Amino acid sequence: MIKVKYFASLKTMAGKEEDRFDLGRETTVLKLSEAIGKTSPAIGEMVREKKVMVSVNQDVVLPDAVIHDGDEVALLPPFSGGAI
Repeated sequence: MIKVKYFASLKTMAGKEEDRFDLGRETTVLKLSEAIGKTSPAIGEMVREKKVMVSVNQDVVLPDAVIHDGDEVALLPPFSGGAI
């Protein structure tokens, strides 16, 4: 089972803080985005179009990254601000 955590505006779009997906022992971010798209089409599309930052076990990854059963995926929308 892969746990997906939604942050900021993605949490509002999904209508929940997290989801769980059973995609076998191994999958990719791209395939996970297709599963997410079944319940939240806009978020799935944003992941595929690289409009959100994806981290797996707190490491930022690319769409072809491999995800394993038991991993935690965080989806973070674009953000700005802060001070230098």
